[in-house]
Amino acid sequence: MLDVVVLASGRGSNFAALLGAQQRGELPIRIRALLSDKSAAPALDIARAAGIDAIALAPRDFADRAAFDRALFAHAAQFHPHLIVLAGYMRVIDAAIVNDWHGRMINIHPSLLPKYPGLHTHERAIAAGDATHGASVHFVTAQLDGGPVIAQARIPVLGGDTPDTLAARLLPLEHRLLAASVDAIARRRIALGDNGVEFDGHLLVAPLRLQADGGLRTVG
Repeated sequence: MLDVVVLASGRGSNFAALLGAQQRGELPIRIRALLSDKSAAPALDIARAAGIDAIALAPRDFADRAAFDRALFAHAAQFHPHLIVLAGYMRVIDAAIVNDWHGRMINIHPSLLPKYPGLHTHERAIAAGDATHGASVHFVTAQLDGGPVIAQARIPVLGGDTPDTLAARLLPLEHRLLAASVDAIARRRIALGDNGVEFDGHLLVAPLRLQADGGLRTVG
């Protein structure tokens, strides 16, 4: 059983999807806590309703970003997680903290990385005229949205799509992608090796692809 701590800043839809999969017995994980930088984040309410520890710290109460991150991750460490999942966590994390959790922290990002790190990914994909958009799960490094990519889900960009319609169609795939990635890590199929992401002991040459059945497959 993989012990997991989740960080979220907002509504918590990806957190709720992970929690639901755990509760249905679909994931061999135990979510130990939900941590947030926003005291009013709806994700906290989801955690409390499920009997999961929910902790919020306010960045303004700390001298700088590094001090806040040290405090937040000290709380996370009290739960002895094997994995930290950033599920809509909207702060850049101090590099020293990231290094402390190397290979044990993942993030879900709404673009086909390395395209469009940062914010406004749906707008940027439409503005660029992309035919395909998607989401990525990656290991967290000090580079913003720049860590090794584990897996991706893809959808077509349709004529007439707006950022809102594109985001709405992608969100259910984000949920499935995150659950599948966490499942693969929990079952020790995925790990971060010296040369990149390893799947079943073999170095990935391209991110895994989410399939219609919810599984992950190699590409190429």
